[in-house]
Amino acid sequence: TGMRVAVVGAGVSGLAATKCCLDEGLEPTCFEQSQDIGGLWRYTEHIEAGRPSIYPSLISNTSKEMSAFSDFPFPEHFPVFLPNALLLEYLRRYAERFGLRQRISFGVSDAALLRPAARPCWVPLVTLLPSPFQTTVVSIRKHPDFATTGQWHVVTEAGGKQTSDVFDAVMVCSGSFSEPSLPLECFPGIERFRGQYFHSRQYKHPDVFQGKRVLVVGMGNSGVDIAVEASRVAAKVTISTSRGSWLLSRVFEHGYPWDMVSITRLKNLIKTRLPRALSWWLINSKVNKRFNHTNYGLQPDNRYFLALLNDDLPSYILTGRITIKPGVKEFRDSSVLFHNCPEEEPVDIVVFCTGYNVSFPFLEESVVRMENKHASLYKYVFPTHLQKPTLAVLGLIKPFGPILPVVEMQARWVSRVFKGMGANVSPPVPQNAGWTPFIPPAREIPELRILKTEWLVYLDTLASLIGAKPSVLGLLCTDPKLALTIFFGPCSPYQFRLGGPGCWQGARQAILTQWDRVIKPTRTRVPAGSSSSFPSLLLVGFLLLLAAVIFGF
Repeated sequence: TGMRVAVVGAGVSGLAATKCCLDEGLEPTCFEQSQDIGGLWRYTEHIEAGRPSIYPSLISNTSKEMSAFSDFPFPEHFPVFLPNALLLEYLRRYAERFGLRQRISFGVSDAALLRPAARPCWVPLVTLLPSPFQTTVVSIRKHPDFATTGQWHVVTEAGGKQTSDVFDAVMVCSGSFSEPSLPLECFPGIERFRGQYFHSRQYKHPDVFQGKRVLVVGMGNSGVDIAVEASRVAAKVTISTSRGSWLLSRVFEHGYPWDMVSITRLKNLIKTRLPRALSWWLINSKVNKRFNHTNYGLQPDNRYFLALLNDDLPSYILTGRITIKPGVKEFRDSSVLFHNCPEEEPVDIVVFCTGYNVSFPFLEESVVRMENKHASLYKYVFPTHLQKPTLAVLGLIKPFGPILPVVEMQARWVSRVFKGMGANVSPPVPQNAGWTPFIPPAREIPELRILKTEWLVYLDTLASLIGAKPSVLGLLCTDPKLALTIFFGPCSPYQFRLGGPGCWQGARQAILTQWDRVIKPTRTRVPAGSSSSFPSLLLVGFLLLLAAVIFGF
């Protein structure tokens, strides 16, 4: 169509957005302020301003089959859960396969300049001085005739020189892990604390904790990872958590990946039909079969569905390497006092794993409105009040499942909306025309800045809008083997390429061979006389038909 689309960021979301625009015949230009693609998954030893920062030991929490782009499976020899370097390699292969690099405008940065921190208490591991040669998106503003054209003025800056251009649409893919949230005002006495403290974004290596007494505040995935690594060299490690959390392992039933076992259409159908209280009780019973969370100080409040993944924490608690404590009540000169605990705990270093703020410094505040700490976005994507649906925010969502298929589906839907194709695509219209935005109730996502939703429900919703949701009943008549695999087996993203726009001829084969790619990198030794067959996930067809009749699937 010749429609020009500006894509901000070349991480997972930006690459998906660029590729989906090309699939729809749009003309994307992707702006990336750093020197390479990858976003969150591109590790650098130094911390770059405006970019996410990860530690070198970071491994994905979701398996490769569930985390793949829907038309580009991971290589079969890649491990089931990906170290950050291999996930970055996958993204580079994806960009190469679909010719994305020539659509990306990279920043040209000189070597990062680092200085030691000067403050005695707030001690970042490094301080980054911004380079004068980086290319950044400075501002995105409505064109004067936006009400008619929906166009945007995009201003970029490189080497001190600004360039302005007009685009027909914008996809914001800048991520949500660049601006650390450090609410020191919530921690009484921190100003008198004589030890060191820093945000988890500053963490790179555990040697900083050698022989120290370490307190990790917050119990997200990063917090637990850092606590586990610190406990191998520190004198003592304590995790402070107000709410607790269910703890899952990457290795699930029968040794298979947790998400391939847990995220199926059958289980999702059952879960979404149950009352909330019953659903919580079933999940609580399931996760406590591995170990009693109450005995380990981890049991979450029953008002919240909180879960994280770590393979080591239970054994580290059991062996005394890590202690779980309630929320911080007060800091003293060289110690901390916890709620409901009368004794002070001596502390040398505090790591605040308190999350990130979501911000879009290049957008006017009126474009993406924040309500109760949540962005007011239709389907978590489109600002609710724009006259034209020509700006979309991708990735501002936290599903209990792999994020990559979610942002890809968002990009597929958004590119169709931009193009104006398909009767099933319903672009948002102004609220005074009868459109009601979808904002999650605060009780479901207390104090979270990233919108949360059910993974499969959300994917199916967007897939239905573009005609890409698989029909299990339809396939039951034409391809029963595939239908049963889709319903009872893992809900891998290839399902959303079986039909509709962007359908992929290799989708069926990718679904039927997904367990082969899981077993390939692990079954490196086969004992004599053992069976080489994989566990069958195909059940009797009438069970599927019965489920469809009963639940209206």
